[in-house]
Amino acid sequence: MNESDETGRHQRLPGIFVRGMAMGAADVVPGVSGGTIAFITGIYFRLLAAVNAVPVAIVTELFRGRLREFWDRCDGTFLVCLLAGILTSVVTLASVITYVLAEFPVLIWSFFFGLIVASVWHVFRQVRQREWSLLLPVAAGAAFAWWITALPAGEVSPSALVFLASGALAICAMILPGISGSFILLIIGMYAPVLAAIKGGEIGMLALFAAGCVIGLLSIARVLTWAIHHHHDRVLAVLTGFMVGALNKVWPWKETLSWRVNSHGEQVPLVQNSVSPMHYADLTGVPSQLMLAILCAFAGFALVLLIEWLGQRGNAPVKV
Repeated sequence: MNESDETGRHQRLPGIFVRGMAMGAADVVPGVSGGTIAFITGIYFRLLAAVNAVPVAIVTELFRGRLREFWDRCDGTFLVCLLAGILTSVVTLASVITYVLAEFPVLIWSFFFGLIVASVWHVFRQVRQREWSLLLPVAAGAAFAWWITALPAGEVSPSALVFLASGALAICAMILPGISGSFILLIIGMYAPVLAAIKGGEIGMLALFAAGCVIGLLSIARVLTWAIHHHHDRVLAVLTGFMVGALNKVWPWKETLSWRVNSHGEQVPLVQNSVSPMHYADLTGVPSQLMLAILCAFAGFALVLLIEWLGQRGNAPVKV
């Protein structure tokens, strides 16, 4: 790498940090995937390549004391800067996002609905040869994601082992565009305990969760890279389907069919059903806010276009 390349990479570090913050903000919200943000900002393939390089770099470089070579081989500056943005966003925005989801649910979910619709369009554009046969993996991905989003939230005892396993499972979902790691946590009943650990600064439990994330990330990144290398268009078709299916989760107008009491003694929805905005007010007694919701959805759609434009300007994506 010459000096100008090195300078160019470091000049882009603020942009990488901001992308990390956007991924972290998305990952806090059940139904929105940080992997989607990575994809539309042009760093998805670079992230996979960097993660894949870590195990080999540890054996061939780090164990031999070649620290600089290890750092360069696994794109360490990029990974640390991205992770710093994610952690900053998660720590600072966890309480804020929890609040706005509780106070302005229709408007916030409308914004995310528009964001994911635009992301569907963006990801499918990356397919190299659009063929009718790709409709099958799109439909399969959509059906699977729809089924996932229809599962009721659960609740488990948040032990140390559960924190470790939850991290591995959540990161596998989080790295896939369209599948929300935070929603997987919600389904298995670990969303509230993880948020509580973040807010309470429970370092031990968070370290176990982070260790699980590392284990899961190293595994899923290698599988994804192999799949994209050998079945590029089919993989992107499945990922497109994942995002289509995820729209069920972020549909703004929901009727709560049953409730449960969480570990903090709070009553939270257990099973919800998507309804039309015209019937929402009759069923819930709450205004549908249809026009504002449409504006928020357009804002989410426009944000993806803006992120895509900025990503194309500020970063040349790594091809796999």
